[in-house]
Amino acid sequence: MRKLIAFEMVTLDGCYATTDGDFGWTHRRERDAEWDAFVEGNAGSGGELVFGRTTYQMMAAWWPSPAAAENEPRVAERMNALPKYVCSRTLREAAWNNTTLLQGEAAERLQALKREPGADLVILGSGELVAALAPTGVIDEYQLVVIPTVLGRRGKSLFGSLGRGMELRLVDSRRFGNGNMLLCYQPQPATG
Repeated sequence: MRKLIAFEMVTLDGCYATTDGDFGWTHRRERDAEWDAFVEGNAGSGGELVFGRTTYQMMAAWWPSPAAAENEPRVAERMNALPKYVCSRTLREAAWNNTTLLQGEAAERLQALKREPGADLVILGSGELVAALAPTGVIDEYQLVVIPTVLGRRGKSLFGSLGRGMELRLVDSRRFGNGNMLLCYQPQPATG
């Protein structure tokens, strides 16, 4: 069975966006060649992408654009070519090439996709989707890029809506020159 991986950029206090939906803080760090190479390599590593509606619409507006092709040609090429799924109860069509619309209960639809043959599924951003899926246990790995900034009460917490705790095991980590940290965790079965 293939894995469902959540790749999320979060603040030091665990927020994925400000309360008004801004995540510009993810791009305010100084340029870092190692980080840029990681982003490019990640885009070329295969897999099938999963988005919530809001992130999907933002990505679909940017990656097919001439500006994306000029500024980040390799990433744009991969983002446009990879198979994509968008989880939404309100979206009626998905126009970005290679996109399949998943309507209905996201956890059920993604669990069914995990049973199909193919590459791993990677949720990019889509903090609301990740927060909604976290309690269901459908996510197999959390790849969290911790950006060294704090939003406090101005932030939306990735795990703030969990009714119960979740045990995680660190399986990988990496520090980048710009201060970002990649922390990869796998959920563990609840004890006691």
